[in-house]
Amino acid sequence: MKAITIRQPWASLIAIGDKLYETRTWPTKYRGPIAIHAGKELDILLATTDHLTACGITPENAKDLPRGAVIAIADLVNVWHIVFHPGTDVDVAKHISIGAESMSTDKHAPDFGDYFVPTEKEKAFGYWVPGNYAWELKNVRILPEPIPAKGRLGLWDWEPPHICGTCGYWEDFQGVCFNGDSENCADFTNRDDSCDCWQHRKEQT
Repeated sequence: MKAITIRQPWASLIAIGDKLYETRTWPTKYRGPIAIHAGKELDILLATTDHLTACGITPENAKDLPRGAVIAIADLVNVWHIVFHPGTDVDVAKHISIGAESMSTDKHAPDFGDYFVPTEKEKAFGYWVPGNYAWELKNVRILPEPIPAKGRLGLWDWEPPHICGTCGYWEDFQGVCFNGDSENCADFTNRDDSCDCWQHRKEQT
């Protein structure tokens, strides 16, 4: 599984669903599950914003946030380019100070010209500077307990524990696997609750 290291308190804000975009100076073509790893460093420069306080994070308790561990799993669904005056409609764009545009260059692509304007809270939780990129994260699953891991720069590979060899599900956070290949698997026959690999195997028997 791909992972990304993010300083606290931003990693925890992603984990609890208050930060929807991770801003970076570089894009990626990767899409899919991504582990949110809280780095060992605490970003104290921005830790006094009202938006952070509203989320329950203060300079006093920020230092107690988990660090040096994977704390959540998310799905990286898109990467946007941060620009001044986003969009293809000049009359509209001139009234938008900053936003994020689709990276599609194909004028026939369905997302060509798409853009969004970040909320004030989102801007307070990232580096919304033209030229940077906004990584859109969805379906965030906070882990029951942080899993210690050594962070790295860029995207890196992290192997979570308790992987089912057939379906790839990690039963600790994605629910019980149903194909009989891991310790906590169940003999369950509800197709809606079973993984594709398990379904395929049952169909072949």
